[in-house]
Amino acid sequence: MFMRYFKKFAIPVALSILIIAVSFGAGVLVGKRYYSSEIEKVITIFNKESATVAVTSGTDFGPFWKTWNTLSEKYVSFKSTTTDQERVWGAISGLAESFGDPYTVFFPPVESKNFEASINGEFQGVGMEIGIRDRVITVISPLKGTPAFNAGIKAGDKILKIDGAPTMEMTVEKAVSLIRGTKGTTVAITIFREGEKEPLEFKIVRDIINIPTIDTEKRPDGIFVIKLYSFSANSPQLFRNALEVFVNSQGDKLILDLRNNPGGYLEAAVDMASWFLPSGKIVVKEESKNESNKQIFRSKGYNIFSDKLKFVILVNGGSASASEILAGALSEHGVAKLVGEKTFGKGSVQELVKITPETSLKVTIARWLTPNGVSISEGGLKPDIEVVPTKDDITKGKDKQMEKAIEILNK
Repeated sequence: MFMRYFKKFAIPVALSILIIAVSFGAGVLVGKRYYSSEIEKVITIFNKESATVAVTSGTDFGPFWKTWNTLSEKYVSFKSTTTDQERVWGAISGLAESFGDPYTVFFPPVESKNFEASINGEFQGVGMEIGIRDRVITVISPLKGTPAFNAGIKAGDKILKIDGAPTMEMTVEKAVSLIRGTKGTTVAITIFREGEKEPLEFKIVRDIINIPTIDTEKRPDGIFVIKLYSFSANSPQLFRNALEVFVNSQGDKLILDLRNNPGGYLEAAVDMASWFLPSGKIVVKEESKNESNKQIFRSKGYNIFSDKLKFVILVNGGSASASEILAGALSEHGVAKLVGEKTFGKGSVQELVKITPETSLKVTIARWLTPNGVSISEGGLKPDIEVVPTKDDITKGKDKQMEKAIEILNK
């Protein structure tokens, strides 16, 4: 979930302009025999400003234009037809998809407006985080107390249909736009769940979503439990308050429950890790295309706990992004043991770039590595002690993962 959105100056030349600049040259160099006339047929629909474009030498844009014109001349539509500009948006969407990254997506005008609204804090929907796993739209986690959570949606559920529309080849953003809606309206979600013989269908009434942040509990055996639901802007202060209560209790056994926590702000994860690590210790590394832009995020050095602290972090397939950063750092530095299931594996950073005033491109610009250099995106984090709940455990309300954490701390 955590993405760093940088406000950039609007790119002066739309991607469609970039394409025509290169394509026109390609027509001159390699396509006089076949494509130059076809380029002339469509040249009038593009902005003719010049642009500097990084394209591999010898790239042939002729087939693109031939396809464009063949479709324009021959295709018979039995439904409403698309405009030339909508076809350009479609072509750009295909270009973004060709990189094979589910988080790199082009947004046409309507989708761009909806996406920007979502990251600016307008939340009406069912209250679950979703992502791509094995090319399938998958629930990262339902948020506590939301319609999705109350309906019985679980982390790891694979979404097959949304209001009857198949999700195969659907982007996360498209799925989100279909699930999101006005409070009081209903969305039908068909899911596949491991252990079930048939798909399950949920009809969920949308609502205004208030994202929970933190809960605490001091158990009779002295173990202090912090349940963190998200890494929001106020999470560091709430986490600090929880740790203050723990310290004042004079206990030395701590459980941090990050199960079904989809992540949030990177800065929150770094701040929380700093309570357990000396100054300068690596929390996470950022690896980008440009070697000079690589960054290392280090502990701020609050480091208030001694070696006597017994610490377990609970994770599962709904632990993603900032959850994986915090868990990975504290595990690799030997501060805490990870108990539960393999995490989701969302360790990349996206930047939102304006292509035109009405359209935008979300592009992956970096990936996150643990202090030891493990890529979070490549399979997630494996727990030190794996505990996979059975269907019977879930039905009977047994929390075997929490039980294992308590067992470890009470040894």
